[in-house]
Amino acid sequence: MNQLVLFDGKARESLLPFTFTRPIADIRIGILKISEKWEKYTQLPISYKTEEYLQCKFPYSVEGKTLFVNASYLPSKNLVDTLLQLKDDEVINDGDEVVAFVANDWTDDFSSRKSTELANDVLTVKHTWDIFSKNHQAIEQDFELLTNGRKSQEIPSSVYAVNKELIFVEEGATLHNGSLNASEGPIYIGKNTEIMENCSVRGPFALCEGASLKMGTKIYTGTTVGPHSKVGGEVSNSVIFGFSNKGHDGFLGNSVLGEWCNLGADTNTSNLKNNYAMVRLWDYTSGRFADTGLQFCGLMMGDHSKCGINTMFNTGTVVGVSANIFGAGFPRNFIPSFSWGGSSGTITYRTNKAFEVAEVVMQRRKIDFTEEDKSILTHVFEATQKYRKD
Repeated sequence: MNQLVLFDGKARESLLPFTFTRPIADIRIGILKISEKWEKYTQLPISYKTEEYLQCKFPYSVEGKTLFVNASYLPSKNLVDTLLQLKDDEVINDGDEVVAFVANDWTDDFSSRKSTELANDVLTVKHTWDIFSKNHQAIEQDFELLTNGRKSQEIPSSVYAVNKELIFVEEGATLHNGSLNASEGPIYIGKNTEIMENCSVRGPFALCEGASLKMGTKIYTGTTVGPHSKVGGEVSNSVIFGFSNKGHDGFLGNSVLGEWCNLGADTNTSNLKNNYAMVRLWDYTSGRFADTGLQFCGLMMGDHSKCGINTMFNTGTVVGVSANIFGAGFPRNFIPSFSWGGSSGTITYRTNKAFEVAEVVMQRRKIDFTEEDKSILTHVFEATQKYRKD
């Protein structure tokens, strides 16, 4: 097998707004992105088969015999072993969903191939809420993948640690006094991270490279803080993709934040309805709110979106890409991409203004806001026009 191509399956629309700006394979769940998991398991070079407007940043290339895999399916040793033995005349399905096949180029014609049903029990990401609800298990799998056969850095004596064998500290991490409790699952502390004074962490938890927990932060199980993110306050069962900040007090629960997001001081998300009913979320596929089957579900926020201080988000709120939310009261449960405003209403956030902010924010992390980034966000702006009123 020469290489691996991760393709967007039927779940792409169900994973909006996160897949507005990335292929499914670029979603972070557990410690790693889906693409990073597949690369580590297979040791094959990766490329992507996704929407045409995204290919400028996530290129597609094929040279010779290639394994094509549906990116909604997370790798495991058993699954990878099965796929690497696939023959040219075979296709693996999961019901009506194509999971994997081998070819010299992309195809969607499998009429002449032998069809085999997926036999492995694997994690899948097919809805936005899967990202946080399956994050416990994903952290455990990635922890084993990343730490097997390796030795952790010493945990400082000032840190109260429970179940130390499930706590792994990478080089360059700085830990001050606080508590790390891995009794319910592993805790992974990435390279060059910092956990400031008096933080309390309960695993499963992942603090990815360059990220930090501010003083007195409280972290509950199933939480991932992505690379170069800053987190404070109280966070429970949430995933922050990377380069995003929740730097102050306030609660974030059962939520997902994309990249380059910022929550103002004392922002709070409700993750449980007052009547304890199941949560409904905006569904881009149907164009209406749909049942999640979950009692706990908070905020889904796309890349480059931000909110001002004291923002209050209702249970099951979806915020699109590059929205700017501020003001008193609860904003709507669905805030379209490139919206500017709050509970009293929103207007369109023009791309020239949004791009100015994106460039400044990214430069603070010494990352360029590229022409590819502008092209992708311009496409998102045009594609989501139908959701905005002005």
